[in-house]
Amino acid sequence: MPELPEVETVRRGLSALITDKKITKVTLIYPKIIQGDAQTFVKEMTGRTFEKIDRRGKYLLFRLSDGLTMVSHLRMEGKYSVKENNEPLDKHTHVVFDLADGMQLRYNDVRKFGRMQIVKTGTEVQLSSLQKLGPEPTPETFLVDDFYQELQKKKKVIKTALLDQTIVAGLGNIYVDEVLWMTKIHPETKCFDITYQQAKEMHDNIILELNRAIKAHGTTIFTFSGVNAQIGSFQNELNVYGKKGKPCPRCQTPLEKIVVGQRGTHFCPNCQQLAK
Repeated sequence: MPELPEVETVRRGLSALITDKKITKVTLIYPKIIQGDAQTFVKEMTGRTFEKIDRRGKYLLFRLSDGLTMVSHLRMEGKYSVKENNEPLDKHTHVVFDLADGMQLRYNDVRKFGRMQIVKTGTEVQLSSLQKLGPEPTPETFLVDDFYQELQKKKKVIKTALLDQTIVAGLGNIYVDEVLWMTKIHPETKCFDITYQQAKEMHDNIILELNRAIKAHGTTIFTFSGVNAQIGSFQNELNVYGKKGKPCPRCQTPLEKIVVGQRGTHFCPNCQQLAK
């Protein structure tokens, strides 16, 4: 599933291509992508202009003229592309937005898990999916003291807690493994056992790692790509994710893979020892 750096890469790519473009037609090839009434979605989107694109966690927020916002979640395989309207559609293209300049914004999704929803701008924060999101991982919004206090309240293990989006938004399986390795914390450490100093280091590493990944246009593993198949390069900088059996970059101990909260989890058994 695309994580914050990948979604931010998509946001930036689309912003450069569709900002100030007017939607002249909406075609729903697979209407179940739309949350809510599909025909209302088509009616509300048609004739609007894409004014800007924001992001909240892993959600894209397409700001439209006249005070509407399209909330989009890519889920596992969702991708956007901007093509000329005479180019053949891919077999996995499910939603097409015709633009006034002769281009099309196309949504492609092999698994059909992605979702779109139109709401009044400002009310998106009331959606249940966005309501639970923790702060964005920036120094201004993601505060160390708050982070530590939230960890103290959790009975979960740290890997699961960082994935649930309530403590901090945007982290997924790849970057959680990387951050925990950077901070030398075992993924099965109980949240309330984490010290303030560890929380501070983890906080700083979350911000650092996500910013590094954004600069590299995200991590391309399996099938992720940005707009128009832009490929990220951060997979070349990963330390532990997907590297079971390879030497730890820090201590040379073979890396291990376990399952935590039904997610494959990579770590160093020497650097990230579970406290007894």
